[in-house]
Amino acid sequence: MRTALYQVDAFADAVFSGNPAAICPLDRWLPEATMQSIAAENNLAETAFFVPRAGGDYDLRWFTPVAEIDLCGHATLASAHVVFTKLDPARDAVTFHTKSGPLTVRRDGERLAMDFPARAPSRIDPSPALAEALGAAPDELWRSRDLMAVFRDEDAVRALKPSFDRILALGAHGVIVTAPGAGVDFVSRFFAPLMGVPEDPVTGSAHCTLIPYWSRRLGKPRLSARQISPRGGNLACEDQGERVRIAGRAVQYLEGTIEI
Repeated sequence: MRTALYQVDAFADAVFSGNPAAICPLDRWLPEATMQSIAAENNLAETAFFVPRAGGDYDLRWFTPVAEIDLCGHATLASAHVVFTKLDPARDAVTFHTKSGPLTVRRDGERLAMDFPARAPSRIDPSPALAEALGAAPDELWRSRDLMAVFRDEDAVRALKPSFDRILALGAHGVIVTAPGAGVDFVSRFFAPLMGVPEDPVTGSAHCTLIPYWSRRLGKPRLSARQISPRGGNLACEDQGERVRIAGRAVQYLEGTIEI
């Protein structure tokens, strides 16, 4: 069997930045074990698979190298980029049906804007184990799907040298670290060794939690953000109550064919 594969850098202004995702448009679903094996072979943070459904929408699933997950931002952005540039360039919007409900992506000038569910966090007590795992104690600790550790400034987030083994032992889906930014409203990093991704370059799903927190803290709905991983990526964000808007650019790096 042969099927197309695209590799797209999401939340990137140019190749070799942002978060790379592998995108596999399919006519019908492959066996789940095969899709997981493809994701492991690609060895990127995410491989996305989508199939068409009636009305022009698509069903979309995401796999890390070790597991299927419930929500992924950068691979959704990359999937929309493939639809808009390769499959149906006349479209201005596309809706993907996922484990997290319908997710619509629209053209927004040079960016693509995603409509995602908000995952507002709740504050929790400090965790000595998390502080040991990160190598520094945050000023605040919050939880939604992921743990979120808030630090005083961007330098403190950049300086973190976490122990991924200790983060893994926490059993959390992922750990967000964040702080006020220099030149943007906030910065972040994201660690998810439990999902096979020690540090994710740019994490759209984490911003489902970051946006409600920073919107309330800063008192404004529209926010600029940067994930300060080694590759880095910029995100334009908006708090819309039960939903959040996350926008960024995408750039294709590779087009090829899988043979299985």
